Amino acid sequence: MRATKIFNDYGLAIGLLALCVPVARSQTIEFNRDVRPILSDACFQCHGPDKVKRKAALHFDVKEGAGDAIVPGKPESSEFIQRIITTDPKKRMPPPSAAHALTAKQVAILREWIKQGAHWQPHWAFLAPKRPALPAVKNKAWPRNGIDFFVLARLEAEGLAPSPEADPVTLIRRMSLDLTGLPPTPDEVDAFVKAYASAKPQAAIEALADRLLASPRYGERMAQRWLDNARYADTNGYQTDGERVMWRWRDWVIEAFNRNMPFDQFTVEQIAGDMLPSATLDQKIATGFNRNHRGNSEGGVIPEEYAVEYVVDRVDTTATVWLGLTAGCARCHDHKYDPISQKEFYQLFAYFNNVPERGKAIKYGNSPPYIKSPTREQAKKLAELQAAARAKEAAVRKLDGERIAGQKAWEAKFEDPVRWIDWEYQRGLKAHLPLLDGAAEFANVTVAGPLRGDSGRQVRYFNGEKFYDAGDIGDFGFFDKFTIAAWIHPDKPRDERSDSRGLNGGTIVSRMVDTDRADGYSLVLENGKLHVNLVKRWLDDAIRVETVESLKPAQWHHVAFSYDGSRVADGIQVYIDGKPAKLKVNLDDLNQSFKTKEPFRVGGGGGKDRRFHGSITHVRIYDRVVARDDLAGLATPDPIERIVFIPAAKRTPGQAHKLASYFLAELAPVHMRRAHQEMLTARDELARFDESLPTTMVMQEMPTPRPTHLLLRGEYDKKGIQVFPAVPAALPTLPRGAPNNRLGFAQWLVAKENPLTARVAVNRHWQMLFGNGIVKTVEDFGAQGEWPTHPELLDWLAVEFSSPLPLGEGLGVRAELSPTKYIVEGASALTPGPSPRGRGEPKAWDVKRLLKLIVTSATYRQASRVTPALLQRDPDNRLLARGPRFRLSADVIRDQALFASGLLIEQLGGPSVRPYQPAGLEKELHGTEEYQQDHGPNLYRRSLYTFWKRTVAPPTMMNFDAANRETCVVRETRTNTPLQALNLMNDVTFVEAARVLAERVMKTQKMPDERLALAWRLVTSRSPRPAELTILRDAYAAHLAHYRKHPDAARQLVGAGEHLRDASLDLAEHAAYSAICNMILNLDEVITKE
Repeated sequence: MRATKIFNDYGLAIGLLALCVPVARSQTIEFNRDVRPILSDACFQCHGPDKVKRKAALHFDVKEGAGDAIVPGKPESSEFIQRIITTDPKKRMPPPSAAHALTAKQVAILREWIKQGAHWQPHWAFLAPKRPALPAVKNKAWPRNGIDFFVLARLEAEGLAPSPEADPVTLIRRMSLDLTGLPPTPDEVDAFVKAYASAKPQAAIEALADRLLASPRYGERMAQRWLDNARYADTNGYQTDGERVMWRWRDWVIEAFNRNMPFDQFTVEQIAGDMLPSATLDQKIATGFNRNHRGNSEGGVIPEEYAVEYVVDRVDTTATVWLGLTAGCARCHDHKYDPISQKEFYQLFAYFNNVPERGKAIKYGNSPPYIKSPTREQAKKLAELQAAARAKEAAVRKLDGERIAGQKAWEAKFEDPVRWIDWEYQRGLKAHLPLLDGAAEFANVTVAGPLRGDSGRQVRYFNGEKFYDAGDIGDFGFFDKFTIAAWIHPDKPRDERSDSRGLNGGTIVSRMVDTDRADGYSLVLENGKLHVNLVKRWLDDAIRVETVESLKPAQWHHVAFSYDGSRVADGIQVYIDGKPAKLKVNLDDLNQSFKTKEPFRVGGGGGKDRRFHGSITHVRIYDRVVARDDLAGLATPDPIERIVFIPAAKRTPGQAHKLASYFLAELAPVHMRRAHQEMLTARDELARFDESLPTTMVMQEMPTPRPTHLLLRGEYDKKGIQVFPAVPAALPTLPRGAPNNRLGFAQWLVAKENPLTARVAVNRHWQMLFGNGIVKTVEDFGAQGEWPTHPELLDWLAVEFSSPLPLGEGLGVRAELSPTKYIVEGASALTPGPSPRGRGEPKAWDVKRLLKLIVTSATYRQASRVTPALLQRDPDNRLLARGPRFRLSADVIRDQALFASGLLIEQLGGPSVRPYQPAGLEKELHGTEEYQQDHGPNLYRRSLYTFWKRTVAPPTMMNFDAANRETCVVRETRTNTPLQALNLMNDVTFVEAARVLAERVMKTQKMPDERLALAWRLVTSRSPRPAELTILRDAYAAHLAHYRKHPDAARQLVGAGEHLRDASLDLAEHAAYSAICNMILNLDEVITKE
């Protein structure tokens, strides 16, 4: 009773307040701006797009769904309003149990909306942006380009005025940090201040923007943000978190930004570069974007489950990055807020579901499909090595006639030798086990050896009980290439052993734990079939193949297998009597090395029941993949002197190759043998270099599309109806002529008709520069996302980005304004400025042009100082009445310290590096291995290149709110914690940067004040004020006195890091200056963009 009374009182109060809360008569209620957010929060859970969860067949996301509940123009006759304001808890909506209760103001808005006619609108983000006219403003002298008209119009409507322009030192630091991620040098500051003061500040700012955008640092700066979007990391994630190699995709991103690749091309190549006609290597590498997701290599996982997870990740990431939609919410059911059905989610899924990949990832290294991805320098060297190898091969071919003639002459003169010539292939041979010392207890077993040279010697016989321990040879793992060959003579199976695993053979050779199905490698004869097993775990971490054909028992066979280090079953080849055997794959799922500490065994391995029955001889182990023709020669038992007397036309290929190889190796003239050896050396050098090349995981299409089904409740094994690729019905269809595949989808993303992509892109760039997007929820442009603060500005930027006006159009304050026009100080006309891409018409999807437009605007150039009143009214600067001011990102904080000290190594691109990290952290958190820190220049690369382990991400980066790279992250977050200050004061990176910065100023300046002022300026870009210099001077004196008394502490401070200290510097002075520099690096102003 009490609860009901309270509720009734509350409902009555809301109803009365709703009648009293005024809504300005001149205010037009817009559905998208004013009504949809209320309905989305309070009603869409039960009355939204999700058909399954919908109650009473009512849904208020579209007009048709409201039925008779809303009577346009008559709120009092609308059941919708009556249910909102009723005091009856059984009828009231939202119900008392709902998490969201409407406020009186919200009820008043809904009432007024119905009173004004209840006009619905499609969600604003799903309407194609149109170029709005520039709004009229009172302060016509303030705008510098079109952006400023929209911002100023909003400020004037709010009764606010823009802030004055920031001083030139602040401007150059702000622009340098924003466009390159690094601060300016003192010389650059001086040059800009001089140009700015020459009565042409606009020209100076334009020139500065052009210089910064042309710097290679720009590409690195932009790539850092894109890597967060793409969830780039150097490991797979999940529990194992093994290393992968994707840095060549990162290089592609940096180069694409530096080349100013148009954003539409940037999009298409990353989504479907592999499907472009005659796709280049770079275009294929670009598709690594959608292979950056995590990969699970844990034992026992269900591959089908994770294959689904990877495709879901691609859909989520692509929708977030390009469409600003939370498409993943429709995986299990229709989206509760946005017009994306579950069926449409899986139609998008179908575009990305045709990659020939396994759900279980490779534990260490890249998972297929992947491609060799040489850098330009590597490609050049590769071409040189290929040319050198071809030249050596041509030189050998040139000698073929001479070789053949010489061999014929030798054969013609050949006489029966005094001794047999049992020559065998020797290249890469690491061990040869003849096994011709048969034990006396098996003297009754008389099997002649396969080679003539075996005559008179007892071939080793294995009776199923004993084996031969060859010791520490054949120590191979899953990245190694090797070949193992042997002659075997298996016994005939005996009836009494018909159920034994030793039936017709057993283990021929192995290096494995001597128990059944244990880890290691083995060549086994079982039921007449040859089995090759490379095993870490028999059931789920191994490659196991067997031959289709069977060996005949009680006769000699030459058997061999080779493995090429590829970690896949296709990398194994088995030979029987010199001929490749057709294989059946029993398991192709090797994730870890099969290397063991066990000895190499002949005739055993796998337990007592697996030991060999029969004879084995001439086991050969090679550390390379022996070529097919050489294996054919190995399988030829005939000695050289016998082959010689066989007419050439009647020789088998193996006999012919064995004879030719023998002649070339032993009897050919010196120049001929030298040419052949040089060819082999050139081939080896080429192979080694080719194997060292980086690879990149990429997208590929299977020839036959994989069927896609709607997954009930999103579960991988609950297949519903089959679906086919398609885009959501709420958005435009594919462009005319576009194929309905991943390439067509990529083209659709950047089609002129797509209302989202351009908006989402410019909004994310705005966030990078101002800290917040025009739509704050950069990841969500849907119904649950925030309404844009400046919707007309967002649309103007989107259209200007994707479809810019030609130069010369739009002159005049009230007309369209080209982004390359600006107002000259003291003038009222608009004057053309230099194009960011040089002379000529502006290009569509030009990112550099967009950024130049923003950073040269009066909006961006405002001072960031804020009054208490303005801070209270607009704490997040959403109205843009002041310039951007926020804490720098993690990467920029670190890079700035290295740059100011002079430590930063500016090398564009390349593999990831491992800078300092707290000792023991990785082993403590991941529990497997210690962090392998780099040394030398790699310690001082830009943070963009830091090795990123998902389960133990770089701690400094995480302390300063870097994205964890587990999933796609597009919204930047910033916190302020004591741990950050501790990090800056104590982390070896910053302490070393401080003491090297101290060295720099001590060597550059002589007087203490000059040194302190230079240190301050190198970090902040400005000179210290008198009061600041006094504080620095006093602090220096105090530290100097301390370190004079405590030289050990001074020595410890100046010894931080691996950079060699200049021992000629006074120890106490160096430590004191280091302490001051460390303090400067920790200042709020230093880690903040003012």
